[in-house]
Amino acid sequence: MALTHILQKGSSHVNSLNSGYLPVFFRIESHTDHQALQKLMESNPAISVYDGIEGQLAELVKAANPTRRLSAGELTDAVKKHLSGVQSEEYGVWVYYPWSGRLVHILDEKEFIELRTSRNLYKITREEREILSKQKIGVIGLSVGQSIAVTMAMERTFGEIRLADFDTLELTNMNRIRTGLHNLGVSKVVLAAREIAEIDPFLKVVCFTEGITEENINDFLLKDGKLNILIDECDSIDVKIYARVRAKEHRIPVVMDTSDRGMVDIERFDLEPERPLLHGLIGNIENVDFSNLTDAEKIPYLGAMVGLDTLSLRMKSSLSEVGKTIRTWPQLASSVALGGALGTDVCRRIALNLFRESGRYYVDLDEIIDNKN
Repeated sequence: MALTHILQKGSSHVNSLNSGYLPVFFRIESHTDHQALQKLMESNPAISVYDGIEGQLAELVKAANPTRRLSAGELTDAVKKHLSGVQSEEYGVWVYYPWSGRLVHILDEKEFIELRTSRNLYKITREEREILSKQKIGVIGLSVGQSIAVTMAMERTFGEIRLADFDTLELTNMNRIRTGLHNLGVSKVVLAAREIAEIDPFLKVVCFTEGITEENINDFLLKDGKLNILIDECDSIDVKIYARVRAKEHRIPVVMDTSDRGMVDIERFDLEPERPLLHGLIGNIENVDFSNLTDAEKIPYLGAMVGLDTLSLRMKSSLSEVGKTIRTWPQLASSVALGGALGTDVCRRIALNLFRESGRYYVDLDEIIDNKN
């Protein structure tokens, strides 16, 4: 986002409370950036400033000396030496988040990534981190998808993520989407993008707030480089089918979590381009118009997709109530959080060529952690 765009808008968080998701970078060793930041501060006196650069520098020095326990004096001297005469306020980068009015001082990209991922070593090696940094991941559906996207951002298992969902946050979503009440009515995609930016502003996020359509599917899958993995977490059955058809054409693997019984579905269209959609469980339904079906009418198709016989007892009971006492199928926060972990783990291993299978897998906590008698 250009600095002039930020400055022209003035106050009110740059009119981006509902749609903005891009952080703005100021490297104030540059005279232009220094002036731009001063102007921003003058025009927005309510901006909250968070300058933790000295703590980050101390962490950086300690991480570079894992065999030594530095005294306070030694740490101060080491930080001073690292700065090499640069004033601490000019070191690194200042990041402005227009939607929250926060200005945060952090290490610049290379040192930031090294320090933020230092506690991943050696479960993820530096060489693997470099491979993962080049991954382009697509996520359709930002309920379970939000959990996967944010978990992947925390692990830094992608360099670019494309998020697609047409919906905005409603109160009923907040049984499983981690956010605050002040975000009601905001795009689910934008909320996820903001959370990722606040964890790691150097990750690239591309938002498709209209969801997936026939007009934008090519951009979602292919623009600026083909997706390495597609994660399907949408509720729309027709989009599930259409996205898989196109992913199969372009040999993009598809991962899906259903938030019931810890089920993860993996279709390696990259390795098996002739593989039938959803393992052949749904037959040939490409001519069915799902857009005109009610949720209740979609249940038989959904059952075929996820395996009606293998659903948990509570999910089966719930599905029988859709269109009667409840509007749609339930999802619990604990199941969605588990899906975030499972989806991230599977995608990381696919990206690193540590896992090459297709199939349907269960991490069923009711079976794994159960009464002995």
